Amino acid sequence: MSAPTTNSTQPQSADAANVDALKEYGFTQFEQGDYTRDTGKLKVRAIRFVDATGAYGAYTFYRRSGMPKEDIGLGGASDNNRVLFWAGNTVVDATFDHVNSMSAAELRELAKDLPKPAGPAKVPPPLPGYLPTDYLLPQTTHYALGDASYTRSGGVLPTSLVDFNRGAEALTAQYQGRSANGTLTLLIYPTPQMAADREHAIEAFLSAGKTTQAAWPQALADSNTDALSVRRSGPLVVVTSGAFTSSEAHRLASLVNYSAEVTWNHPEGYVSEAAKAGRLLMGIATLCIILCGGTFLLGIFLGGARVLYRKARGRPATSMEEMEFISLNLHNY
Repeated sequence: MSAPTTNSTQPQSADAANVDALKEYGFTQFEQGDYTRDTGKLKVRAIRFVDATGAYGAYTFYRRSGMPKEDIGLGGASDNNRVLFWAGNTVVDATFDHVNSMSAAELRELAKDLPKPAGPAKVPPPLPGYLPTDYLLPQTTHYALGDASYTRSGGVLPTSLVDFNRGAEALTAQYQGRSANGTLTLLIYPTPQMAADREHAIEAFLSAGKTTQAAWPQALADSNTDALSVRRSGPLVVVTSGAFTSSEAHRLASLVNYSAEVTWNHPEGYVSEAAKAGRLLMGIATLCIILCGGTFLLGIFLGGARVLYRKARGRPATSMEEMEFISLNLHNY
């Protein structure tokens, strides 16, 4: 280490121009260190957030679209002598004066050594999992949790329509069409009812703006009107824009489908009281059937054995057919 580290809990120390965006992602701590070895120099900047969701969002915020991917941490990208990656709830921005064969390997070690959050804080956001992978341009996703991070990371809708005050999360990604590229926007809300309200608001805004486009942001104004479509799936709202054709836009939007997944700590999952009572009754009925079947089979076995025994001795199968005579053997003297 060539100089004392800079450590701060103030977001302006990390990025004075994007303090509001850092706060939206849940900024907690910033640290910077300068290192020298032989003739090489390295500057490492680390920003910690409340959870992995904030770290992933900040990583997509600072990553330039199209940066070559690097296998470092949970996601990495490189640009000349700069390497950006995130791991756990931390984003690391490393700048080398020159890159050598050991640079990536050493950063992988650093990613493993970073403290990892526990519990729900270590779970990354589920929204990127709903992105269709076909024709997705690599390294073009941007995840936002508020007005500042959404606007500055390429959001195409007015933030008033997204309404982050309702707990919305937004993800934008670029896709390759037949003749030109377009943008897919995913919005997720806490409830399907909120999503339905935003779907109607966005549809009304796009329908009204297709004639004048006066109130549209530049990204929408530059879009092909046939590429503009809105669709909802559960709490998800899907918006397409850009230079897509109408068929491409509708096909891409139709690939996004919400599926609810619930994970329980109990290996059997959640079992209601009604289900427990039903299982008890089924167990009793099964036991009764087994006992009755066993009794029937036992009767056949014992009765059949007796019949075979009597037949072997030349006697009738049942004693009901025999006329038994009791003799007293009395003699008259």
